[in-house]
Amino acid sequence: MTVALEIAVTSPAGAATARDGGADRVELCVGLELGGLTPSQALVEAVHETGIPAHALIRSRPGGFVFDAAEIDLMERELRAVLRSGAAGVVVGALRPDHSLDVDVLRRFVATAKEVRDTAEVTLHRAIDHAADPVAAVALLADIGFTRVLTSGGKPTAVAGATTIARMVDAAGPVQVMAGAGVTPADVPALLATGAAAVHLSAKRAAADNAHAGVPMGGSDDGAAHFVTDLEVVQAARAAAH
Repeated sequence: MTVALEIAVTSPAGAATARDGGADRVELCVGLELGGLTPSQALVEAVHETGIPAHALIRSRPGGFVFDAAEIDLMERELRAVLRSGAAGVVVGALRPDHSLDVDVLRRFVATAKEVRDTAEVTLHRAIDHAADPVAAVALLADIGFTRVLTSGGKPTAVAGATTIARMVDAAGPVQVMAGAGVTPADVPALLATGAAAVHLSAKRAAADNAHAGVPMGGSDDGAAHFVTDLEVVQAARAAAH
C-alpha cells in the first residue's frame, strides 16, 4: 500500500523540492526551529503557485497549546487568511489546562475553515502528543470534523511512539493518522507497520549561509537556524513509503 508523504517546508523553494521529490503535499510554516509558526499570506500565495497542495500551520507563537481568547481570535484570522491565499488546508490544535483537547476551540477552527472553503482539510497537529491520553483524544476527532492528525504517539519521535500510533489508528475511525517527528527515510517501514495513512518529515539540512560571524540575531540564533529541503531525503522517503 502506498501511503501519503508530507514534507514540512518553510519556503517556495522547499515546496518545489518536495514536489519534485514525489511528496503528496507539504505542511507550510515558518520557524521550524521553534516547532513551526504560521506562514505569511505572501508565503502561502507563493507556495500555492508551485502546484503542490499546501497545508498551513496555524500557530501564533511558540510554547504550549493552551491559548487565551486573544490568541484564539488571532489564529482564527490567520486561518481565514491562509485559506483565502490558496492553502489546501490548515493544521491547528489547542488544549485545555488539564491537557485534554479544547474541543470548543477546535470546533470553532474547523467551522471557520469550512466557512471559508467547504473542501478545506483540517489536521490536528502534535498538540495531541501533549494530551493526557492521545488514544482517547484521537477518538474525538471525527465528531469534531478533522480530516487527519499528525502524531508521534506522545513520544519525542514517531518511531519511539509506534506502538501508541498503532493504537491511535485503531481508535481514529475515518480520521487519517499521520506519523511524524524525527522521521528519517529509514524509519518509514516501521511507521508503515502501524497502519498510518501518511508519514511526515522535514527532510531538511542546514543551509550553507547559516553563520552570522559571531553576531547572533536573537536568543535562539546559534548560527545554524536556517534549513532547506533536501531533495535526496525526500526521494528516499518517497521510495520507502510504498
